Amino acid sequence: MVEIVTVLLQQLWPYVLAGLVGLGAIATAYFKGKSSEKAKQAARDLAAAQERFEMNREATDVERETVGMTDDQARKEAAPWVRQ
Repeated sequence: MVEIVTVLLQQLWPYVLAGLVGLGAIATAYFKGKSSEKAKQAARDLAAAQERFEMNREATDVERETVGMTDDQARKEAAPWVRQ
């Protein structure tokens, strides 16, 4: 039985090696794609956080400007940021 396995292994080792290399290539492609997607998501998250920060800064500036205004003047000033 051992002789049969040895003979088969001697004849089939190139195919076994090729199969292992193929599995390695598939695993490498999978993990590179996964890390690439994480990087893209991190970039989108950063852009969204920067956008929220900028919007908050603009809103705070307008709030500071409208402190001494009447209600009508404040509504007129805040109109661009109101959803309708």
